[in-house]
Amino acid sequence: MQLEHQLSVPAPIDDVWSAVLDPEKVAPCMPGATLTGVDGDTFTGTVKVKIGPVALTYKGTGEFVEKDEAARKVVLLAKAKDTRGNGTVDATITITLTENGENTDGVVATDLTITGKPAQFGRGMISDVGGKIIEQFTACLSKKLGPAVEEPVPAAEPAAPAAAEAAAPVATPEAVAPAPAATQAPVAPTPEVEPLDLMQYARGSAIKRILPVVGVAAILVLVLVVLRRLLGSRE
Repeated sequence: MQLEHQLSVPAPIDDVWSAVLDPEKVAPCMPGATLTGVDGDTFTGTVKVKIGPVALTYKGTGEFVEKDEAARKVVLLAKAKDTRGNGTVDATITITLTENGENTDGVVATDLTITGKPAQFGRGMISDVGGKIIEQFTACLSKKLGPAVEEPVPAAEPAAPAAAEAAAPVATPEAVAPAPAATQAPVAPTPEVEPLDLMQYARGSAIKRILPVVGVAAILVLVLVVLRRLLGSRE
């Protein structure tokens, strides 16, 4: 299955190129994905997928097999398998970046082979779902690489009067209490990644495909009703 999608990031091409080659930076931008390890050009991870009430977890590996910095093209091989043995995903992903002023445009070409429950969506719907995933990925990457928004600096409080300082008692070395020992702040736990809800992503695409069928069915019903009335009036 051949798929192609476009992306555009409001950041210099050098920054986007470096980010694309850094799994630790781009993995959090992929819906449902969790990076579990990086070893050179190879990395491992999991992707949680939800299809209605059915939850699937894919474990797999990815490998950068081509990095053409001059052409700004990277080729990635990815293989994953459902932990319950219900399906597999094999993909060759080619990302080509081009400079567009202060922005960076890109083409994501995917040669995808998929088995199991997600394959029931068909090529058209999978392409639509892929497009929405790319949109979310691009928005996340734009937030990471785009220009930072400057926060307003709070106004400085007025200095205390000098007289108040003079009136304050001076602490002697004996009266100074020992400073408490520094404690290390607890590390916040990593939030659990929400699964990629394929039904939610495909809902708009499904409605687009169903509406024409519903419209034709409504017209047929209307024609049948009119014909029945005409035949009844003749009798």
